[in-house]
Amino acid sequence: MRMDNEEESRNVDDRRASTGKGGGLDMRTMVMLWPIVKPLLRSKLGLLIVGAVAVAYLMGYNPLSLVGVGSSSAHHVNRAEDEKRAVFIKKVLKSTEDVWTEVLAQYGMRYSKPVMVLYRGYTRSGCGSAQSQMGPFYCPVDKKVYLDLGFFDELAQRHNAPGDFAQAYVLAHEIGHHVQDIQGTLDKVQRLKQRWGGSSAKANALQVRVELQADCYAGIWGHYAQKKFHMLEPGDAEEALRAASSIGDDTLQKEATGHVRPDTFTHGSSRQRVAWFKRGFESGDMRQCNTFQ
Repeated sequence: MRMDNEEESRNVDDRRASTGKGGGLDMRTMVMLWPIVKPLLRSKLGLLIVGAVAVAYLMGYNPLSLVGVGSSSAHHVNRAEDEKRAVFIKKVLKSTEDVWTEVLAQYGMRYSKPVMVLYRGYTRSGCGSAQSQMGPFYCPVDKKVYLDLGFFDELAQRHNAPGDFAQAYVLAHEIGHHVQDIQGTLDKVQRLKQRWGGSSAKANALQVRVELQADCYAGIWGHYAQKKFHMLEPGDAEEALRAASSIGDDTLQKEATGHVRPDTFTHGSSRQRVAWFKRGFESGDMRQCNTFQ
């Protein structure tokens, strides 16, 4: 994927230096810290220090990593490779901004650019805690995409989906959710889920449609990004298709348990995800992405 001459997006909140492995304080850590905290509570200065640490923690920072508690995952990261990935994904984000600004204008809509939060291990989001185990996600509350770059290692090693265009597809999928947010789709889906209450099977089926549409929108980005930037190289499209297939619900369930339960799907089968990405990629037409029909 050729991105060397492309610009980086400025809509990035890079928290990698201030977040670390594990966001919570377990009981063992609290017991260890108590002899330090207890005397601080007896003075105004001590209370100010404790308060500052608490505020920093609530904002998603881990000040304790400075003294080796909850140490930063940066110690386990190849910094040069991590920075290379950060530059690449910022360029991909910029391409999504350019593409969706033009595409939505064709449909009489204005594209508002989301912020991408880069973090390591753990941080806070408008939708609650963000942890690397959750994978990348879009939060409609604060209009941000949350991404731990370590997910790309998992994509390559655990899911056998390496490659830069596979990484770009992951971000493009989350940006697809932002497009849905602009359209009002996410809000409508949330209201329906609330109305159904505990009907998890119906709610799951609806969520599958949301995710498949985001896959189709990722394909639309790829369609126009190729036209606009000529960034694709031989094999790139196959990388995205392999990534879409490798994180289908049926594939993940079979790997984890050996069994497949379609009623619990929340993202769609491998075949569905590949098909909807291809539909967007080949057509470039948002009208072809109506998964709710």
